Amino acid sequence: MTPNDRTIEALRRRIPSFTCVAGCHDCCGPVTASSEEVTRLPVKTDAEHAIALSELDCPYLGKSGCQVYGERPLICRLFGTTPRLPCPNGMRPVDMVDEKTELDVHGFLAKTRQVLL
Repeated sequence: MTPNDRTIEALRRRIPSFTCVAGCHDCCGPVTASSEEVTRLPVKTDAEHAIALSELDCPYLGKSGCQVYGERPLICRLFGTTPRLPCPNGMRPVDMVDEKTELDVHGFLAKTRQVLL
């Protein structure tokens, strides 16, 4: 496991989770993720990426939601857990993510190579 993989795992543990509205994918759109996070995801073709991007969707969004939910990138995990990335349906964890964790996630993303999903 690389140092970045360890950082990803540590940050994941610090981000609270919550239950989304069934069938919602309002926060699923083109995002960037670190190259280490992307290597954990199934490979998508250039055509699949192009179609998703043209629809402002994520290539991992399926008919019943996120197809890679357990491996979703850090930025996806932050949606709904911070006032800066609110859930459009008002869903949230009991306790929002702490500011240090949010800053640590953004700091990690800023210093890693990013890939558009």
